Amino acid sequence: MLMTPRLLLRAFTPEDMDAVYEYWSDPEVMRYQPGEPRTMIDQAQRRIQNMTAGREEGTRRGHCFAIVVQGESRLIGECLLYAHNPDLHEAGIGYTLNRRYWGQGYATEAASRVVQYGFDELRLHRIFAECRPENQASARVLEKIGMRQEGHLRENKWIRGRWEDTLLFAILDHEWQARGKGKG
Repeated sequence: MLMTPRLLLRAFTPEDMDAVYEYWSDPEVMRYQPGEPRTMIDQAQRRIQNMTAGREEGTRRGHCFAIVVQGESRLIGECLLYAHNPDLHEAGIGYTLNRRYWGQGYATEAASRVVQYGFDELRLHRIFAECRPENQASARVLEKIGMRQEGHLRENKWIRGRWEDTLLFAILDHEWQARGKGKG
């Protein structure tokens, strides 16, 4: 469990299924995600099971945190730190938020705390993220947490029947430390 001034980042539970279904079935939320919106409740149930399995396997697969506003019991999204190349101490980060909570700084707050966890607790050397060029809100989140754009990969992902570009962002452990563990 991780905390920020406004958020609790915790493990998923079976009771989170309805909240996960709400944002995973929203076409606007899923617009920049690979795959189609998940419109069946059993897809949300499988997602919860997969996230729980990942937690049990630890850093081998990754860490997926349920994002909960402190003082509320409702889950508003998820933030994932997944092992990309454990031998190089490298991981990727991703996040998805219920649309009702966009524009309030929650993605930045959650992602910053998960990056801190990756560097301080998991002793990672590099954390990266990918986003689609048209997802400017996500690119701003990554820049706010200190990541720099390292590349623009052209037509490197096949998404919904067509080739899509990807922006690649990253931050190194010493860059994170130099910025005061994400503050400022």
